[in-house]
Amino acid sequence: MPTKAKVFIGFVSLTGLTTLAIGLAHWECSDPIRYISYLFVAILASCLKVSLPGITGTMSVNFLFVLIGISELSFSETLVMGCCATLMQCFWRAKVPPKAVQILFNISNMAIATGVCYFAFHGLLSAKHTSLPGLLASTALTFFVMNTVPVATVISLTEGKRIKNTWQECYFWSFPYYLVGAAIAGSISSLNSVIGWQTSLLFLPIIYWIYRSYRLYLDRLEGEKRHVDQMSALHLRTIEALALAIEAKDHSTHNHLQRVRIYCTELAKEMGLSGDELEALRAAALLHDIGKLAIPEHILSKPGKLTPEEFEKVKIHPIVGAEILESVKFPYPVVPIVRAHHEKWDGSGYPDGLKGEEIPLGARILTAVDCLDALASHRQYRPASTLEEAMQHVASEAGKSFDARIVEVLKRVYTDLEPVAQAPQIWNSKLSTGLKVERGVAPAAGFEKSDNSPTPNTSADFLSSIVAARWEVQNLFELTHALGNSLSLDETLSVFSVRLKRMVPYDTIAIYLRQGDRLVPEYVSGENFRVFSSLQVPVGQGLIGW
Repeated sequence: MPTKAKVFIGFVSLTGLTTLAIGLAHWECSDPIRYISYLFVAILASCLKVSLPGITGTMSVNFLFVLIGISELSFSETLVMGCCATLMQCFWRAKVPPKAVQILFNISNMAIATGVCYFAFHGLLSAKHTSLPGLLASTALTFFVMNTVPVATVISLTEGKRIKNTWQECYFWSFPYYLVGAAIAGSISSLNSVIGWQTSLLFLPIIYWIYRSYRLYLDRLEGEKRHVDQMSALHLRTIEALALAIEAKDHSTHNHLQRVRIYCTELAKEMGLSGDELEALRAAALLHDIGKLAIPEHILSKPGKLTPEEFEKVKIHPIVGAEILESVKFPYPVVPIVRAHHEKWDGSGYPDGLKGEEIPLGARILTAVDCLDALASHRQYRPASTLEEAMQHVASEAGKSFDARIVEVLKRVYTDLEPVAQAPQIWNSKLSTGLKVERGVAPAAGFEKSDNSPTPNTSADFLSSIVAARWEVQNLFELTHALGNSLSLDETLSVFSVRLKRMVPYDTIAIYLRQGDRLVPEYVSGENFRVFSSLQVPVGQGLIGW
């Protein structure tokens, strides 16, 4: 339990027990039979409870008898009746046996709320309202606030939620029922002064009606919550499906997207984001590159640097991605983050040239994280940097490309987040893009005539073998020609890996060169490239060490 929650529970418990002790020390009861009757019915009313939506708490209609006690009974009688009713509510049909600290907090909170409302009714409020209905309405409002706000506070402190949101979602809806309770309490008090306190028993059906109204309303809320959960699950499946579409287009981004999602989520929590902002960033982390579907594959897979014309085509992907996601109608602001994820702090980014705080906070977080993981990942045009080197580069761009405040937080937590990002993920679906389908002789329009591609021939297997051999020779010739025109070792190895995969399909390629008494990876591409990039083999060991 967080320290703040412990301190708050301790404060409420101490204050509540003190209030209860004062009430018991000044006990007075003018009509024991009336009091026992009220106490018995209040305890029964505590059994008429409903579960609150979104939390593990419950609510009963015993507040009605607290309001009656405030207007009809002594302070000590009202205090004990409220605490006994709360104790029954804690144990009656509890799904999970309540802990001692929960019982102590609930009883103490009831004692505080009852004490404040009792003295407000007989002291402060009576000076401003002369009529009983006005007094009871004001008392009901006071009791509602004093009874629900502390509970919402401890839930928020324990579960890491915002107090305002918890109170509005779980308790604010019940305020009209407190007003109805005030009206019933006023009616009972008026009848008691004319006929006698026994008339209170005539209102038991009305109390049950309030309970049924509670339950019907909460059942409807629960149905709406289930609908919202279903829609959230649908959006999540949509996000995952779109992320798979990105993977099919750009094979190097699958694990990259998952790592970026984890980094962004944890970094956003460190910076205090929650609710819709956090959900939007989570979705954008997976979908920010969906606009690459509009970029020609030869540009995405190019092993060397881009030309100015090719870069112009690349720069459209944030706009296209935003347009694609606009049609999804996410319930949180994903589109602005996706559109702005290539903007820079100094205004030199694209596509809109946003600057500083003009860039959405989620986009600023995504930009820094995306750059960090991209530098630490292998690309066709360069080998992967170490995570420390990547972080140094990101830090050097603070205040220029990235928000310095975000970089500072990222620099502080990135070493802790990396093991989490590298851990196996529950969602790790991959498309079957590497399968070979045996069926299907030819497309409906027929094959294009080509000397480089083997033509299916079911009449003579040896002819197919000759064609296949010729095709391999042609590929080897093209590979030799490409290697002869390479300018650097990195470019040479990149071209070699692309050409080789056409002849010998593979998932991962790792080329090692000897440096002293060790073999070090000079070029790695494909799955698990991070594992091989950091794997050095002593000469004489392993399959590649000989």
